[in-house]
Amino acid sequence: MAKKIVNLLILLPLGIVLIVFCVANRQSVTLALNPFRPDDQVLSLNAPLFVLLFVTLILGMLLGAGVTWFSQGKHRKRARNQTQEAVRWQAEADKHRTRAEQIAGQLPSK
Repeated sequence: MAKKIVNLLILLPLGIVLIVFCVANRQSVTLALNPFRPDDQVLSLNAPLFVLLFVTLILGMLLGAGVTWFSQGKHRKRARNQTQEAVRWQAEADKHRTRAEQIAGQLPSK
C-alpha cells in the first residue's frame, strides 16, 4: 500500500513533468562535436533537444554506475575471500566432527 502511495505522489508528477518537458522541447537542435568547424556535418547530430538531454542523462547514469561498480570491487573481492574461508572452516569443522564421532563410537561402553 505504501509503495502505491509513493508511486502516486512521486512518480506520477515526475512523469507529467517529463511529458511536459518533452512537448515543450521538440524543436530540433544541432549538436556539433567539432569545435573548430561547427558546420562540419560528419561530426554533428540533429535531434530534438529532449532526446539529447535524455541520452546525456542515461549515459551519465551508466557511467556513474560503472565507476561505482569498479570502485567497490575491493569490497566484493573481500566478500568472496571471506566466503571461501568460511566454506573451508566449515569443511574442517565437519571433518573434525566426523572424526570425533568415530572416536566416540570406538570407545568401550560401560
